[in-house]
Amino acid sequence: MIGGGAAGLSAAQALGRSLRRTLVIDGGAPRNRFASHMHNVLGLDGTPPLELVARGRAEAETYGVEFRQADVRGVRDTKGETSSASLEAGSPGGSMSVELGSGEVLQTRALIVATGVTDVLPEIPGLAERWGTSVLHCPYCHGWEVRGRRIAVITTSPLGMHQAKLLRQWSDDVTVFTAGLVDARGDSVLDADTERGMRARGVRLVSAPVVEVVGSGADVSGVRTADGREFEIDAVFTGFAMVPQDQFLSGVALDRSETPMGLTVSVDPMQRTSHPRIWAAGNVVSAAASVPLVMGAGNMAGAAANAALVDEDYALAAAGAN
Repeated sequence: MIGGGAAGLSAAQALGRSLRRTLVIDGGAPRNRFASHMHNVLGLDGTPPLELVARGRAEAETYGVEFRQADVRGVRDTKGETSSASLEAGSPGGSMSVELGSGEVLQTRALIVATGVTDVLPEIPGLAERWGTSVLHCPYCHGWEVRGRRIAVITTSPLGMHQAKLLRQWSDDVTVFTAGLVDARGDSVLDADTERGMRARGVRLVSAPVVEVVGSGADVSGVRTADGREFEIDAVFTGFAMVPQDQFLSGVALDRSETPMGLTVSVDPMQRTSHPRIWAAGNVVSAAASVPLVMGAGNMAGAAANAALVDEDYALAAAGAN
């Protein structure tokens, strides 16, 4: 298992409870470590993300799951080409190697990737240092906490307008900075009908680019634009590039799919990749998925990996009996 966040821990727990020898390799920097609380997580609403990780790790350890803090350098097949039938048919000795940053190489029969993404924020002064507190990204995760307040949306792509439309549900004081609403050619995607609808809903549209997010400590107090104006703001929502943390998979040439969030490793409904011994779950394959969704995907990946290994165990036993 590579990755020890909500998805990886869910997969590890499923494997541990299946009596599988399971090792979780984790770099120790979960994506949501900047947020103080999780929301829309049934039964755990308001729980700090790092507390969830600690509790999940402790639970997994009770089932024999082992943990190691390390970075992964690369993954490869250790015994030639691995066909899609080899794991299912139980070819003897099928396995993979995982090379750690230290140079140590580990062997595994099955690999689950749950390494998440790296969020690349816009290079606007005052924005990164308030990320996760008063600079936010998900209306469903944070909208309740800033309801009724002065909300800004700093657009970075056409997806910013979807974010802006949603946020009007939580506040009647929403300002959208539209300079980022351009396509790949640099043309504006803010059409007349959309603009008319936004203004009819009382949303303020500002075309000047944002040059600074201002405030004191973790709190936002305003947004400054290139034309010298400053707007009084209590919370900022923005978009960003989400880069999958999967560079170590380059040696196994997995199929990939183009998604609204970028190019990601392709998985089937059981979270299996195009390689028969590799599964992937969580934000690394679904960048916009929330904590409950990645937990479910991780559980599915763990159960699916165990089921595939069960089939292989039977096939190997039958081959040895002949």
